[in-house]
Amino acid sequence: MKKLLAGLALCQGLILTSQAAAADLTIGGLLPMSGSNAEYGQIFSSGANLAVEHINASKMLSGKLSIVYEDSQALPMQGVIGMNKLVNVAKVPFVLSAFTGVSKAIAPVGTRSKTVMVNGGGVGPDLAELGDYFWNTIPLVDFEVRAMVPYLVKERGIKRIALVYVDDPLGQSVVKELEAALGKAGGELAGSFSVPATAQQFSGIAARVRDVKPDAVYIASYGSQQGQIVKQLRDNGVSQQIVSYSAFAIPSTLGLPESRGALFTSQKVDWDKQDDITQRMLEDYKKQHGKAPNMYVLNYYNAVRTFAVLAAALEKAGKPVTGENLLAQRKATPTFEFVGATVAFAEDGTIKAPIQINQIGENGARPVADVAQ
Repeated sequence: MKKLLAGLALCQGLILTSQAAAADLTIGGLLPMSGSNAEYGQIFSSGANLAVEHINASKMLSGKLSIVYEDSQALPMQGVIGMNKLVNVAKVPFVLSAFTGVSKAIAPVGTRSKTVMVNGGGVGPDLAELGDYFWNTIPLVDFEVRAMVPYLVKERGIKRIALVYVDDPLGQSVVKELEAALGKAGGELAGSFSVPATAQQFSGIAARVRDVKPDAVYIASYGSQQGQIVKQLRDNGVSQQIVSYSAFAIPSTLGLPESRGALFTSQKVDWDKQDDITQRMLEDYKKQHGKAPNMYVLNYYNAVRTFAVLAAALEKAGKPVTGENLLAQRKATPTFEFVGATVAFAEDGTIKAPIQINQIGENGARPVADVAQ
């Protein structure tokens, strides 16, 4: 009898343990954790990890939330390998993505498996066309370019712009958007010069930029490459205004002496918004990292928080937290409280946010203009 009771107790304990474990939720993070773009992975994951801490501390969900990371190295092939692991091995319903090329490569995998993918770093305009299961918590580069060009032409008198762009989906989209925006604003594309994604030597590009005598140079690259382009343009006698998009908002580029004076666009965040979400995130990030968060940190914090809001609603309704149910719940949710903003997702899974123009100085970047969208 004692053995029977002990066995029943053991079985009951196993059942309870299984139920407790089932209440825990895991999402995936497919980010560049190594290679030339690892700096982005560190920034993105710092926002995501803080969101997990806050969600668990606030008991937003019935169990604990965790993230399992796979290293995309910012490469499409590595991204597909990592995505397959997250979908088929970890079986997560929700994956954080980054970089335009990687995101486009993994979208079919996520769509087939009905896994939600959320991008907070890639900005290629075609990321709005990857299907119902692909969402973006960052304004795409077409909005950034369309915000910057009228400001340059009307406020700064800059009409002839040379473009140096990485030859990948992101760079190719900027060529198209910049040329169109300049035409509408009364400017012109003085020349466009592509560089391979792995290139690190740009003296020849600098000579070609000098030859077209632009008023400014727009750089459409990212990671260590964008810093090298800036440095080598300056070292090779290109003194014109440097312009870029939100990829400039990383410490390695902001800290370059050669970057001082550069202008770049980013989404606008109201840090004075007196709500618990914004102030808690700002204070805790500063405590952990000794500095204020940038826009990328916010994007991935907001992405993870979006998952928690949707999953909590599904739990309350007694529905399983699956990609299919997360999508349905997102479509049924009118607005979301993000850090520094209240936003709504468009039907195509994108958000539209106010854009600001920043200028790099000795102490980092500061806003110099807001642009209505």
